[in-house]
Amino acid sequence: QVQLVESGGGLVQAGDSLRLSCTASGRTFSSLPVGWFRQAPGKEREFVAVISWSGGSIYYADSVKGRFTVSRDNAKNTGYLQMNSLKPEDTAVYYCALDPDGSWTNWDDYGSWGQGTQVTVSS
Repeated sequence: QVQLVESGGGLVQAGDSLRLSCTASGRTFSSLPVGWFRQAPGKEREFVAVISWSGGSIYYADSVKGRFTVSRDNAKNTGYLQMNSLKPEDTAVYYCALDPDGSWTNWDDYGSWGQGTQVTVSS
């Protein structure tokens, strides 16, 4: 089973940028979509972005469109989430996920998850 490790979170001020990374073990990474989700305290996990195995299909949540960019490097088994113009409402634990069985935007359809990385944006 593939294992995922996120990194790159931290404490930043509103308007700053962060780049999250998601590194996978195993050979299946390059053939699977990579999804990004986040969960704020007291809230449900929500979809942020997803990228197809080739990078040819990308979708974003409306709340991050124009500010976040998802990408991947299959040679490095790594996915990225570039987050610009961060807002306090972006504060959450961010997760990457692989192997969706169904909807790419539904967290419940993903089979493999990382441990999450905390992003805190101060105003």
